Amino acid sequence: MQHLKKNFKKKIILIYGYGKSGSASYNYLKKNNKIYIFDDFKIVKNLPFIKFKKINLVSYDYILLSPGININSCKLKNFLKKNKKKIITDLDIFYNFYPKNLKITITGTNGKSTTSLLLYKILLSHKKKVKLIGNIGKPMLSINKVSENTIFVIEASSYQIEYSQYFKTDYAIILNIASDHLERHGNIQSYAKAKFKLINNQEKNTFSYIDNDNKYLKREVSKKKYKSKLKKVKYLDFKKIKKKIHNPYFHNLNNIQNLSFIFEIGKQLKLSNKIILKSVNSFKGLDYRQQIIKKNKNFTIINDSKSTSFSSSINLLKSYKNIIWILGGLSKKNDKFKLPSKYFGNIKCYIYGKDKNFFANILKGKINFQKFNTLNQVISKINLDIKIQKKINIIFSPSAASFDQFLNFEERGKYFNYLVQKKLFK
Repeated sequence: MQHLKKNFKKKIILIYGYGKSGSASYNYLKKNNKIYIFDDFKIVKNLPFIKFKKINLVSYDYILLSPGININSCKLKNFLKKNKKKIITDLDIFYNFYPKNLKITITGTNGKSTTSLLLYKILLSHKKKVKLIGNIGKPMLSINKVSENTIFVIEASSYQIEYSQYFKTDYAIILNIASDHLERHGNIQSYAKAKFKLINNQEKNTFSYIDNDNKYLKREVSKKKYKSKLKKVKYLDFKKIKKKIHNPYFHNLNNIQNLSFIFEIGKQLKLSNKIILKSVNSFKGLDYRQQIIKKNKNFTIINDSKSTSFSSSINLLKSYKNIIWILGGLSKKNDKFKLPSKYFGNIKCYIYGKDKNFFANILKGKINFQKFNTLNQVISKINLDIKIQKKINIIFSPSAASFDQFLNFEERGKYFNYLVQKKLFK
C-alpha cells in the first residue's frame, strides 16, 4: 500500500467541496502542499479557489473529495471520472497519519450517530482516551492532542466510504441497510456494496459486526470470505441485561438493536457490563433522533426529525401503541413503506408539506390520515383532536427530507419543539 503520509509534502492537491470536512482538510494540508479548492456553489475570498474553466489546466497529485460530492451529478463529473485513481477522502489521509491507533468505525442506514455517541461515552466511563470524529464529531483532520493509546470512534457515511482507497479500521460495524440514499447510489445493491467496503478493506486480526437479520448484509457476506473475524449480531440476545435497562430511550426496537452491537463490542474490548449499563441508563440521546421531549402518565411526545425515510420510522412505529404519527416533507426516490398491516389500526396520521399527496397515496386504505400544508397547522389540529382518555404517543418522524420548508432536520426539529411547547396540552 502506498504510504500517503510521506507523500503529503510539496504535492498539488485539489479539494473538491468546501464544507466542514473540506475546510478542515485545507487547514491540515496547506502548510506543506500546493492546494486548490473547488466548490459547486460557493467561493470564499482569500482562499485558493480555482475556476471551473481552469480545472483541467493543472496536473494534480491527489483529488480530495468531500463526502457530499456525487461523482455522477456534480459539475466536475467528467473530470473526476477521468481522474478516478487520484481520488482520496479525508478517511484516507486520517488513516495514514494515525495508522496504529485503535479505530472503531460505525456505519449503517439508521442509528449510527446514536451508537457512535453511546460507545464514545461508554469508553470515557472506562477512563479510556477516546475521540469521537466523523459525521457526528469533529472532522477527521481537525483533531489534536492524539497519543498512541487514543481510541477513535468514527461515524462514517456511505458517501465517505465509497471513494476511500486506503482507510482501514480495527472494528467495522454495519448496523443495518435499508432503502435510502438511492438518488446517490442508484440501487440498494450499490448502496450495500459501498457500506461493505469498510469490511472488505480490513486486515487479519480485526473484527466486523453486521445485523444478522438484514437481507442485504447477508447477501454481501455470502459473496466471499473476509480477513476480519465476522460477527453476525442477533438482537435481544441479552435478556438478563435488558431487565436492568431503565432508560425509556431504549424501550423502542431501533435503540435495542443499537445496544445489541454495543454489548457485542463490549465483550471483545473486555468492557464492564456494570459500567456499560450505568452509561446506558444515563444516556440522553441526540437531539431530534427519537428524542423523548415530553412524557407523563397520559402521553409521550417524541421528536424524530432526523428521520428522512420510511425505513428510519418503521421500528419506532412498531414500538408504541395508540400513535399519532406526524410525517411529511420531500419524499425520497424509491422509498418503500414496509410497515406490517397489523400495526395500521394503531396509528392515526397527520401529513404535511410539499409531498403530502405522495404520502397520502401510499397510506390510502391502510392508515387514517389528514393532510395539511404546514407543521404549524398539524399541531394546531392535533391540539383540537386529542382527548386524554388513554395514553397517547405523539411521534414526529417525518420520513422525508426537510428542504421544502426548512434548512435542515435540525431546524425542523427545533421548530417542532417550539410548537409543542406553545400549543399542545395548553
